[in-house]
Amino acid sequence: MLRALWKDERGFVISAELVLVLTIAVLAMIVGLSEVAVAVNTELNDVSNAIGALNQSYAYTGYAATATCDGKHKSYVAGSLFNDNADDCDLNTTCDLVTGTNAVTASESVTP
Repeated sequence: MLRALWKDERGFVISAELVLVLTIAVLAMIVGLSEVAVAVNTELNDVSNAIGALNQSYAYTGYAATATCDGKHKSYVAGSLFNDNADDCDLNTTCDLVTGTNAVTASESVTP
């Protein structure tokens, strides 16, 4: 039985070189996935800046119809106006990203 084990070539020996290569590969994968997470969060921040920069102001005029006799109103709709002011997080200048930066780049801080 010992002779059969000695002649067996189906085994796998973990060498120091293989351990070193796998360790470097795992570390590189962790760094790469971390950078992917930062890139995704940065792009989502850009999308939120684009949505926050949309001007949601609206206005519509009123309408009034008077009757031909008696001078009374037949129908009346009041107009309305909403002015969208810039909020604190419209450009995400105060929000921290995964990278830990407290400031945004110049391209993100420009209001269109």
